[in-house]
Amino acid sequence: MGYMYILKCADGSYYTGSTVDLEKRLWQHQNGEGANYTKKHLPVELVYYEEYDRIEDAFYREKQIQGWTRKKKEALIKGNYNELKTLAKKIWKKQA
Repeated sequence: MGYMYILKCADGSYYTGSTVDLEKRLWQHQNGEGANYTKKHLPVELVYYEEYDRIEDAFYREKQIQGWTRKKKEALIKGNYNELKTLAKKIWKKQA
């Protein structure tokens, strides 16, 4: 089992990670024992997560989302899939 998650930090930034134990990892982040980034941006709040059968899949998804824009992450967090598709098309056109 694995999880990909997004935290919202005190400064409004987002942190994306993956873990096999979401509850434990969230506790670590909130108590300054998580990533160096979140230690400097406390407190943090879990705003989104996805569950996977394998940690490798969660890790792959983490790396995918880390490359996204803030707007695209926010569309995912809000469950606004129409906006997510629109933003993905805009990015695709810029790359072409």
